[in-house]
Amino acid sequence: MKETRIPVFAEAIYVIGLLLLSLSVAMIASTGFGVSMVVAPAYILSLKWTALTFGQWEYVVQGVLFIAFCVLMRRVKLVYFSSFLTGVIYGALLDLWRLVIPHFNPAVTPPGTLSLPLCIVYFVIGMLLTAVSVAILFRTYFYPQVYDFFVKGISERFHFDRSKCKIVFDVSCLVVSCGLTLLLFGRPEGIGIGTIVMTVCNGLLIAAAGKGFDRLFSVVPAWPSLAARFSIL
Repeated sequence: MKETRIPVFAEAIYVIGLLLLSLSVAMIASTGFGVSMVVAPAYILSLKWTALTFGQWEYVVQGVLFIAFCVLMRRVKLVYFSSFLTGVIYGALLDLWRLVIPHFNPAVTPPGTLSLPLCIVYFVIGMLLTAVSVAILFRTYFYPQVYDFFVKGISERFHFDRSKCKIVFDVSCLVVSCGLTLLLFGRPEGIGIGTIVMTVCNGLLIAAAGKGFDRLFSVVPAWPSLAARFSIL
């Protein structure tokens, strides 16, 4: 019997992916267990210098990473800047979730002050949502935020396995985050046991989520002519 997969529009899963990703980061931050290694630098900076929000510090960090990406790729294409635009949308949604949901709003509910069982539930759901959202963003032609765009672009440019490249990237972010929190606070701040768990599990969960998604769905562009403009190489 011929396998049948459900077609979904790439544009729709782009929107869904951004909504889920920003929600998952807000959810994990509320637990006080430590955010993921990828967003930890921006989170740590937002704890030190509160003039900018968590989402706004994301713009700064992703901007620096975007420059590094272009240097490694040895090229700059105008369409690459849409990745930074995705990061801006993600950062705005992240701040919005943290504003409108009391449990995720640090001004209303400081991170780690929720009950332990609820924190564990939020952390597990957040980690799974992160994996699903990143996996589906990899499958749309729109460029994901710079973190994931970096992994996608570098793996294609140098023919690396994407899942393994993601794991190496995550570990590198963890090392940077540890150095940053010790430099700014002299102690772990914004990272914790949850950061370690996500470093170990995130790449594997994203790979599993991607395989499950591919078994069920096929991604098709609603605007093929637009999709053709988003070639990385």
